[in-house]
Amino acid sequence: MPIPNPEAPDAPPARAHLTAAPATATAPPAATPSTAPAASPAPTRPTSAITLLAPYRTLFSRPGTRAFTLGNLMARLPSGMFGVSAVTMIAGARGSYALAGAVTATGLAATAVAGPWTARLVDRYGQARIAVPAALTAALGSLALLLCVHFDAPGWTLFAAYAATATTPNTGGLSRARWQHLLRDDPAAAHTANSFEQAADELCFMLGPVLAAFLCGSLLPEAGTLVAAVLLIAGILVFAAQRATEPPPARAGTRGRSPLRSPGMPALLLTLVATGAVFGAMEVVTIAYADARGHRSAAGVILALQAAGSCAAGLVYGALRAGGKGPAERRLPWCLLALTGLMTLPGVSVRTSGSLVLLAVALLFAGTGTAPTMVTAMTLVQRRSPRGRLNEGMSLAVTALLAGMAGGSATGGSMAEHLSPRAGYAVPAVAAALALLLGTAASRGRRSESGKVETLTARRVDGIDGEGPGDVPLE
Repeated sequence: MPIPNPEAPDAPPARAHLTAAPATATAPPAATPSTAPAASPAPTRPTSAITLLAPYRTLFSRPGTRAFTLGNLMARLPSGMFGVSAVTMIAGARGSYALAGAVTATGLAATAVAGPWTARLVDRYGQARIAVPAALTAALGSLALLLCVHFDAPGWTLFAAYAATATTPNTGGLSRARWQHLLRDDPAAAHTANSFEQAADELCFMLGPVLAAFLCGSLLPEAGTLVAAVLLIAGILVFAAQRATEPPPARAGTRGRSPLRSPGMPALLLTLVATGAVFGAMEVVTIAYADARGHRSAAGVILALQAAGSCAAGLVYGALRAGGKGPAERRLPWCLLALTGLMTLPGVSVRTSGSLVLLAVALLFAGTGTAPTMVTAMTLVQRRSPRGRLNEGMSLAVTALLAGMAGGSATGGSMAEHLSPRAGYAVPAVAAALALLLGTAASRGRRSESGKVETLTARRVDGIDGEGPGDVPLE
């Protein structure tokens, strides 16, 4: 979509100046202003990369934002490294992928339970006071796993050690909470920040497993775990040191009720469960399909293209300020509708050609529906989380996504094994359609309920687009 040139009112575009130059060479010296080139209407300059990046330059011109973003990215990258590193290390030393998978699954389950509790402590006592010791505990758990594997400790010790990594802070949620605090009076900038954070998630999803596989394969099986632990600690220390941008902890008596009791939050979390099933099923089915075609090693590259499409879409979505206009409840069903349509492309490609190249292209386009959906959903999570419990609300959203990914992985794997990998691509498409139904129903119900509350008994707190984190009813 063309975007008007902000410099057009002050100076004509260069093209107009160049085309008018020959005319001025033959014109009389006393040319009137009406014949000047500036009188012609300035053409609209098409959207360019520089124009799209302008909101991000403005975003990171704020003091302290670059430093905490750098630290957060360092701490976020290990989230894509620990799992791959653990599987490679355990399978290489014990010769069992089943054991490796069971250990990592235990870690995910423990994270789903401990994550909201850790986030609740962050809301109560502040990011620096909780995130640093939580990250140290998680790093020690990873190092304990490394030592247990290296010295051939009993199998149960692997489960106990890796379960300690459940205290890993939700670094993406911590960063989003800082943006929410800094940009609470600027909805357009908050939309750009949420889009950047989603793009950062996708970037870490792409680079983390690749870096872990490279370190474990080219150096030592333990190298991936060691580097991930160092990055986690270093990143959290850099992030926590930026105290000027840290949101203050909730004062006693100001913290709202549990996010699970907030109007609209349970339905939104169910939508995120279905959305997580899309991601989990797509990953497993794609690996199975590439393996069936005799190119299992290509699955990582194909899935990375899906993440790349989402990363690019997230950056564009954040730069287009129109994406942040209007109530998020109305935007979410449209985003889910686009996601549902795009998630049919991989299934169509494998049924029509079977080419891995076409599948990669289909996944690249399918990925473009991910970031706008997640940005809008996380915006709703932020707005529906009660005051003083923002980190807990976002941690619950991550837990919902993890639960959906686990269910989607199991269902997609079962379909791929008992029917065929080609048939397995129906799972992410159906999961996306289910997310669309849940999201549409939740949005309609929430809009109706929100209208009643706003009219009768509520005052809005820290409103963004007419809604704020924690609608406080007057009792």
